[in-house]
Amino acid sequence: MICPLPRLLIALTLLAGATGAAATPSAPAAACKGTLYLTFDTGNMRHAELIAETLAKHGVKATFFLAQEATSRGDHALDQTWAPYWQARVAEGHAFGSHTWRHGSFRSDRGDRVRYRLSDGHSEDLDAQAVCDEVKRPDERFQELTGRRLDPLWRAPGGRTTPNTLAAAKSCGYRHVGWAAAGFLGDELPSEGYPNSLLLQRALDRLRDGDIVMAHLGIWSRKDAFAPMLDPLISGLKTRGFCFATLRGQP
Repeated sequence: MICPLPRLLIALTLLAGATGAAATPSAPAAACKGTLYLTFDTGNMRHAELIAETLAKHGVKATFFLAQEATSRGDHALDQTWAPYWQARVAEGHAFGSHTWRHGSFRSDRGDRVRYRLSDGHSEDLDAQAVCDEVKRPDERFQELTGRRLDPLWRAPGGRTTPNTLAAAKSCGYRHVGWAAAGFLGDELPSEGYPNSLLLQRALDRLRDGDIVMAHLGIWSRKDAFAPMLDPLISGLKTRGFCFATLRGQP
């Protein structure tokens, strides 16, 4: 008769080994060597879907700056027709800021007012309340479309600000966000002089920890769209050890 004790000991040993293996935590993910902040201004929205798909593919969250700009579909970026697009981006956890309502250019301070030039060449002198209204209107519209307010961020078209403009927007709760010199991806530059391969390699070579990266969801002036380069750009930056974050809550 075979003694059952050795069998019992073997079984207990195997069980302990299996339990120990199950309890061993998986290896932690490699630590980030730096964090980058991808941001997108509305532009003409031609590549909005492609960019959203690319971000989802890589599990990357970005910050979108919204203006009521004319789109390649013949409508405007904050029309009701774009509600499903913005609702989907909210559900994905991206961050959102204002890019002003009319996408004008803040040119200069004139006393306590700001000269604001629109795309049709017409200029207006805005007081502090009018500046606030220009920044706040996309916020109000975004809430109508998605049920969510924008984050308290804004970006002036072209990144052009004045002291009066910054003070007015700050007084109504919005912090201005520009971009790093290396973060200018160049998607609005002429593709004849700045081919995608050049812009891609330049970004991969120059971006550093903490840089804010800026591109558009579509641009009128470029022949060869840069948007398809977002996929290899993110892959290359991840290979370099970068992680990505939104600007929500950043100082």
